[in-house]
Amino acid sequence: MVEPPLFSPVTTARVSEDIVLQIEAAILNGRLMPDDRLPSEREMQKRFGTGRGVIREALQALKQKGLVEIRKGARGGAYIKQAEIFTASEALALFLRQQEVGPELLIEFRESMDRTIAVLAISRGDAGAKEELVVLADSFADSACTAAPDMQALSETDRLLNIKLCRMAKNPIFEWIMQALQHGFSSCDNRLYATAEYREATARNWQSTARKIAAGEPVEALACISHHYYLLRQRLVQKSSPHTLPSTFLSTTGDRHEHETV
Repeated sequence: MVEPPLFSPVTTARVSEDIVLQIEAAILNGRLMPDDRLPSEREMQKRFGTGRGVIREALQALKQKGLVEIRKGARGGAYIKQAEIFTASEALALFLRQQEVGPELLIEFRESMDRTIAVLAISRGDAGAKEELVVLADSFADSACTAAPDMQALSETDRLLNIKLCRMAKNPIFEWIMQALQHGFSSCDNRLYATAEYREATARNWQSTARKIAAGEPVEALACISHHYYLLRQRLVQKSSPHTLPSTFLSTTGDRHEHETV
């Protein structure tokens, strides 16, 4: 069976957009793969039935989307680019921000996703990765509990903890979505670090979470995750002023200080 032509002449008023859509479709259906070279500008003018300026406009749009790269030299031209996690995550983050997703909806989604990730990390993560998670959580807690912590460093370590958990789950889709959520909504989690009490409680809870995952205790790990989002909800309610934590915050998931004897 003869395959149809890769591209066809454009007939719509928005010519460059039609060219972009055709090239995107060829990428999605596998007819164009990473590192494949697109036809020359002159050849594409013939195939699409349009001028050089329109072709260049379409190539620029594809470049901005991270779908092609323009190479120079003897073998120069427009090449299909391997999609990058950051590019995809950035696009998803932008989409979510434009939808004006409320904090409670975000928390609901994140909690359900984190619970799934934790269970998978327990069953799929190897001993080395689990030990690294514990070490990183301990380092995070040590930094968070100082008198004047580096807030930017704390935020970055929190990001790394979440990404490490996603990788332990061995499902890259979780990592892609996590990066998008962190890129678009990091200020939500960062509210937990605005006051010393919430900051320390969150860091200690991260330690407990890491230890429960490393020990293969899913019920306790899930309780720790629920506690994290309990703290976040409390913080969002109290964001207008630095209230103290509810007196029951340490007992929500049992012993929060087990790390001191481990």
